[in-house]
Amino acid sequence: MIKAYIDAATKGNPGPSGGGIVLLGQDLYIQESFPLPELSNHQAEFASFNQLLDYLLDKRLEEQTIMVYTDSKILAQTVDKNYTNNLNFQNYLQEIQEKLPSFSMLILQWIPESKNKGADNLARQGLQKALKLQNRRK
Repeated sequence: MIKAYIDAATKGNPGPSGGGIVLLGQDLYIQESFPLPELSNHQAEFASFNQLLDYLLDKRLEEQTIMVYTDSKILAQTVDKNYTNNLNFQNYLQEIQEKLPSFSMLILQWIPESKNKGADNLARQGLQKALKLQNRRK
């Protein structure tokens, strides 16, 4: 079983954003931080989940049982209901819907922020990367 913790950080709403992923499993401990484009805080949470799915597929881990933990209730509820009427989330949900069937068992669960500190720290690092990229473009 793999446990994955995801989070996003945004400066402004919308604004430059970053994401973070922690993966834990038998002989597996991975931390990733990555810049994201200018997004709202909720869009950044969806983008971080998408990045996680891409990473898991790229590493061919889709046959594993995967528990994904997020502190975003909107992300967890939207994916659980498999529906959103929010135009800002529809493209993300569509991408997620296309990827999820590839996984034999993936469960997305909401957790309180206090239980997601590792991914939160990585998301803040991802935000710093996004800010540096933005400053280089100026």
